[in-house]
Amino acid sequence: MIQNIAVFCASANGTNPIYREAAELLGRTLAQRNIGLIYGGATVGLMCAVAESSLAAGGRVVGVIPEVLVDLEVAHHGITELHITDTMHTRKALMGEKSDAFIILPGGFGTFEEMFEVLAWQTLKLHQKPILLLNLNGFYDKLLAFLDHCVTEGMLKPKSREILLVANTVEQALNLLGIAPTTSA
Repeated sequence: MIQNIAVFCASANGTNPIYREAAELLGRTLAQRNIGLIYGGATVGLMCAVAESSLAAGGRVVGVIPEVLVDLEVAHHGITELHITDTMHTRKALMGEKSDAFIILPGGFGTFEEMFEVLAWQTLKLHQKPILLLNLNGFYDKLLAFLDHCVTEGMLKPKSREILLVANTVEQALNLLGIAPTTSA
């Protein structure tokens, strides 16, 4: 049963407002469905959007940020819990430990690195948690095509490629993870 989801995403908002809107919808929806948010602990970009919307909807928000980024990304001290780690690796390990699943929103190098690390961990059988790429507005289409190319070229096993779930909307993502809408009495 999924109680906490780690969300990997950008410290930027991007040029298309759809990314921030989806981050806000994800945060709000997780709170409404009583799913805790584990995220990068910052007050910038999509990270801030997902955290603030979850908090505004009464959600539990746990931030994990390495000491080197506390000032650079402005650590969020208004969340449910803030963990400051010594390294990026420790950050990812703690986020992985605290979460039951991973959702990847649009992002840059840091987001890619976080996604590929949890994928590698799963192929090494270090965890069996679902990993879902939220492919908003086709943001990850070329990456997904490249992963398929890696399979064709024999560099990635089809079974490993199948680990990465893909959704195009927040609702589709939560459905794939088996997180049903809450019902009111």
